[in-house]
Amino acid sequence: MELLGAATVVLLICIACLFSFAAWRGRSGKGKMPPGPAPLPIIGNVLQVKPKNMSETFQKLSEEYGPVFTVHLGFDPVVVLHRHDVVKEALVDRADEFAARGPMPIGDRANNGLGIIFSNNEEWLQLRRFALSTLRNFGMGKRSIEERIQEESEHLLEEINKTKGTPFDPTFLLSCAVSNVICSIVFGRRYDYKDKKFLALMNNMNNIFQMMNSKWGQEKEKPNSSFHMKNLITSTFDLFIAGTETTSTTVRFGLLLLLKYPKIQEKVQEEIDRVVGRSRKPCVADRAQMPYTDAVVHEIQRFISLIPLALPHTVSKDTRFREYVIPKGTTIFPILSSVLHDSKEFPNPNEFNPGHFLNENGTFKKSDFFMPFSAGKRICPGEGLARMEIFLLVATILQSFTLKPVVDLQELNVTPTLSGTSNVPPVYQLCAVPR
Repeated sequence: MELLGAATVVLLICIACLFSFAAWRGRSGKGKMPPGPAPLPIIGNVLQVKPKNMSETFQKLSEEYGPVFTVHLGFDPVVVLHRHDVVKEALVDRADEFAARGPMPIGDRANNGLGIIFSNNEEWLQLRRFALSTLRNFGMGKRSIEERIQEESEHLLEEINKTKGTPFDPTFLLSCAVSNVICSIVFGRRYDYKDKKFLALMNNMNNIFQMMNSKWGQEKEKPNSSFHMKNLITSTFDLFIAGTETTSTTVRFGLLLLLKYPKIQEKVQEEIDRVVGRSRKPCVADRAQMPYTDAVVHEIQRFISLIPLALPHTVSKDTRFREYVIPKGTTIFPILSSVLHDSKEFPNPNEFNPGHFLNENGTFKKSDFFMPFSAGKRICPGEGLARMEIFLLVATILQSFTLKPVVDLQELNVTPTLSGTSNVPPVYQLCAVPR
């Protein structure tokens, strides 16, 4: 009887697999869904898609199925866009069709579809416009924001000075500095790095960022408006998440790379000394005269590919894309790492090389493939602020300190500890020696 029962189970599994395979074959091909590996019942392609390194998995699948392919994460099909031309075509050239935010469990649980990051349709448009106009009113893109960053960098330098050249982990100090810039914009004040409420906020943001691996007025005369208190609070927290953890993690990863490549660090310091000197702090206007430093900052963002898969998108209606038809509601993964690590645009893309953004004569070289903040209508609204912060913080730190590793360079690991939703640098320590 036991053998008969086991045989029945095996037979049922085989039948389910056959039905699943037949259904998959019927849904994919020209005029249908993009091709992809055959899914198993219930679990889909989970065995083939490694959660800890999905970008590498998608790279291998793209070599077999092309730049547009389908994988099944459980029951749900996901269309993967893997290459600059298809990512640009979807997010930029056909932005309206691909602008909707795809499902994210952490967003659904934490935000209930509210805020800027996880909302959709008219609600998202209203909140994004409001956020951008409010940030502009608070000084986004103006000198006042630059002054806030410069002021906070002074406090950061004071804290680094307290280490007196001894080993320390820069994670906490960088997070505090970047978060305080957002605090100064939103709340009109900065906080001491030991303030308990400030530390609680920092801890919550860090936890959410790890899991993702992701009194303002009401308009009472519009009861159906997106501008209700809960939505505005959620949107504010979105700005903190997007404007703190991503930027501080990028700078932290950047300092690690500068430890690993001391000659690059020296060249940045030489340019800082030549253009800025020691009597004043670097400013955004200096960037035009500092092509090597600008190239290093761009290469940091390119190399680390902080959000390799971007945040998921979806299509709001049945959409013909190239030779396929993507059904309404299908999740879309635009693989940003496939753009940032394109070997034709960036030779030897897995090597950290500022030359990727330099012309032969040493001037800065722009690239359409540089999209660490995504692209199109869902591009990060704080891109301008983040780029300003990364440049100023890196330049200000290197103006005052030489960064020294606490282990041999050969032992210094620059491989991310997480390679799913976000690429986080491994924990490390450094010594900041005053110049």
